[in-house]
Amino acid sequence: MTTGRPQFGIDTAQHQQTWAQLLEHVRFAEDAGFDGIWLFDHFKALYGDPNGPCLEAWTLLAALAAATTRIRLGPMVTGMTYRHPSMLVMEAVTVDHVSGGRVELAVGAAWFEQEHRELGFDFPRTRTRAEQLEEGVQIMRLLMTEDGVSFHGKHFQLNGATYRPRPVQQPHPPIWIGADGEQLMLPIVARQADVWHSSAPFDVYRRKSQLLDRLASEAGREEGSIRRAASVSLDAEDTEVKRKIEQFLEIGVSYIYLGWPSAGQRRVEEFARRIMPDYR
Repeated sequence: MTTGRPQFGIDTAQHQQTWAQLLEHVRFAEDAGFDGIWLFDHFKALYGDPNGPCLEAWTLLAALAAATTRIRLGPMVTGMTYRHPSMLVMEAVTVDHVSGGRVELAVGAAWFEQEHRELGFDFPRTRTRAEQLEEGVQIMRLLMTEDGVSFHGKHFQLNGATYRPRPVQQPHPPIWIGADGEQLMLPIVARQADVWHSSAPFDVYRRKSQLLDRLASEAGREEGSIRRAASVSLDAEDTEVKRKIEQFLEIGVSYIYLGWPSAGQRRVEEFARRIMPDYR
């Protein structure tokens, strides 16, 4: 077994859940020893009843921060198209304070065109969304670390802006970028991310990770400065789940993101009891 202690996060995405159900899942995950819980940043359910409930992510994260004590919390991932980065950073810093420094600031370029169209959000072409993502990350980092910030980008501008308080986590919460595209997105990850997440299968992930190493070196980043996070499904037997975890750990992944399985909480409990202790 690979040495080292990977972190395990569990997807508790809020679609088709009431507040009471979501809180139960999150508190269970904290008690079971998971390192993180993850919501998603959408405003309608992605499967099941299209009219089912889907509470907003960042207000939920603030509520969950106040209702938990240890587990880390984040969205997988926040689309930069939904909020101006100044507003997003204010929300993230607020959750960081409510949680005592437990928020993960995970962002992406957004993809769900139908949702944008229905709710009136602009959904520009892919290149524009990629540019907005990179500018947004730059703005957020500046607002979390500096005063009197001016930024004159192609899509966003700041004029002598200061936001207080500073985050609890210094210099700022970890900035995750969820991305797969090799032409536009991975170069942004290489320049801007603290953590990279992809849900690609192992062979594809490994190739993209090697490409990311090269891109990061070209961007002047130190080797190992971008943490790796990968997805593993719990809808498989224990031996297969462990095999996939081991594969990812062997190539330097340090965070395993687990989707909430179709079998429900019982299967998550089995993982926490039968597999997770092997890595503690």
